[in-house]
Amino acid sequence: MPRLIANAETRSASLEETIDELHRIGFDPQHEGSVDHAARALQRLANDREFLGDLLLDMLAGRAASPQSGYGPQAIVLSPPRGEWFLRANIWPSERDTCLKSSGAAHFVYGAPHDHNFDFLTVGYFGPGYVSDYYEYDYERVTGWRGEAAGLRFVERSALSEGKTLLYRAHRDVHSQLPPETMSVSLNILRIDPAQAWCDQYGFDLEHGIVSHVLNPTSSETFLRCAVGLGGEGPRDLADHFGRHHPSDRMRLASFEARAMLADAGEADALWRTAEKSGNRLVAGEAKFRRAEIETALP
Repeated sequence: MPRLIANAETRSASLEETIDELHRIGFDPQHEGSVDHAARALQRLANDREFLGDLLLDMLAGRAASPQSGYGPQAIVLSPPRGEWFLRANIWPSERDTCLKSSGAAHFVYGAPHDHNFDFLTVGYFGPGYVSDYYEYDYERVTGWRGEAAGLRFVERSALSEGKTLLYRAHRDVHSQLPPETMSVSLNILRIDPAQAWCDQYGFDLEHGIVSHVLNPTSSETFLRCAVGLGGEGPRDLADHFGRHHPSDRMRLASFEARAMLADAGEADALWRTAEKSGNRLVAGEAKFRRAEIETALP
C-alpha cells in the first residue's frame, strides 16, 4: 500500500508559504530527503485549517480565478505546475451528499480500481477520509492488454483520516476507493514527469484480478485514429508503418485500432490476425481479445 509517513509537524503555513517552500526544495520521490521535506511542507499546509475555505469563498465571490483541472469535478488546483510538481485539493463526497446521488459513484472514481503513472503525496485535510482497498503489483511483469492477469496482492482497507500522510508510489500502489462517511478533503503534491504520458496507468477488474483498460491514452493515439478515420492513403500508410516500427507499444496498438475502425468484421478479423503475429506482446495480447469480441458478435 502507499507508504505511511509519520506526521510530527505541529507548525502551520499558508498556501503562499507552502508554494514558495516547495519551489525552493522541490519534490523528487526518488530521494528520501526530498520526500521528507515535501511531506512536512504539505503537513504544515494541512495544519492551516482556514486556507481552503477562504480560497473557495474568494472563488465563489469572484475574487479568485476558478481552478482549471483535468482530474475530475472535485479537483481544485492550488498552484500551477512549477517545475516538476503542483498542488491540488480533492473533495470527496459521501453517499449522503446530493452531488454523489445525482452524478453517481463512478463520476468521483469510487469503485474504480486503478494505479497511477506518477508519484504523489497526500494528506487527509478534512473529514474521516475516503476508504481504500489497497493492493500492490509488479508493473514490469504486466504488458497491459485487456484481460491480462495483473498479479494483484491485497494489503489492507483503511481510510485517509485527518493528518494521515501517504506517499503513493507510481506503478506499484493500486487502490479502489469508497466514499467516506461524511464529505472529506485531501491535499496532494503531484510529481510531474514529461515521460509519464508514455507510461500506462491501468484500471483493474478485482473480481478476476486482471487489467481491464488503460486510463491514460495519449493525444498521439487520438490524432492517429482521427487521421485514419478522415480517409486517404497517406494516413493508412503511416498507420501501417507505425504498426510495424513505432517504438511505443501503445502507438503500435493504436495503429491497428485505427484501421480496424474502418473495416467490416471479416477485414477486422484478418487485421487482428496480423497483429497477433506482430511479435509485440501488447499488440498480440490485445489482438487476441479483439478477435474474441468479433467472434462473439457474429450471428
